Amino acid sequence: AAFLESRGMAALAYHADMDAPARQCHQERFQREDGVVIVATIAFGMGIDKPDVRFVAHLDLPKSVEGYYQETGRAGLPADAWMAYGLQDVVQLRRMIDESEAGEAQKRIQAAKLDAMLGLCETAECRRVRLLGYFGEAAAPCGNYDTCLDPPATFDGTLAAQQLLSCVYRTGQRFGAMHVIDVLRGEATAKVTQRRHDKLSTFGIGAGRSGREWRAIVRQCIALGLLEVDHDSYGALKLTPASRARTGAKHGSRPGSNARGRRRHARRDSR
Repeated sequence: AAFLESRGMAALAYHADMDAPARQCHQERFQREDGVVIVATIAFGMGIDKPDVRFVAHLDLPKSVEGYYQETGRAGLPADAWMAYGLQDVVQLRRMIDESEAGEAQKRIQAAKLDAMLGLCETAECRRVRLLGYFGEAAAPCGNYDTCLDPPATFDGTLAAQQLLSCVYRTGQRFGAMHVIDVLRGEATAKVTQRRHDKLSTFGIGAGRSGREWRAIVRQCIALGLLEVDHDSYGALKLTPASRARTGAKHGSRPGSNARGRRRHARRDSR
């Protein structure tokens, strides 16, 4: 907020550590005055009703699709929604989940919500279709999101997807992404050799791709519904019925996207 104010914008901060009168004052000014930017944490109340909001920016990855939906829903009419995120956000949120005092069942639920949020970010399809599908609603592509107006570059990921799905199957659908990627890349780690996964036919078949590429392909397969994360089995990757019905997938590749902002869209910028 101070940064924006130093550049001539009317900006107010809002977070849980502020005293109640200051929070109330900033909230009332935001609702009452025109041209005021509120820079807030999730402490900013859900009951805010300001119909002239036209821009919502996220500088961190929300913890869940529910949270993202509520936070972007502050706009009263067609507006721009913009989000910047990086893998470090995922790592930080995962660490927060792991280090929380919640029970194991609750931690797995929170991790699943984070996976779904990442899937929304990674999708190469209409985000509205993905967003409403999360809540069990069917929808047609809306033509408003960045992925509709400026589709990300893709490559034929059929072989990569088949290699990944085969490796998940041959390792017993009991291991997380990192172990599966180690097998694909031919990494003879202690865990791989102990499980004798270095003897599998899928050991090393993906050595030509980096771990980063494979993690992106895993995210894409989760986003496409070809894989699911079983949090009851501590994050093990499992095949879905769709993985048997489909023979391939398109892997989105949009590093460092700088597409121009457009009305009613969410944009992904690599950090």
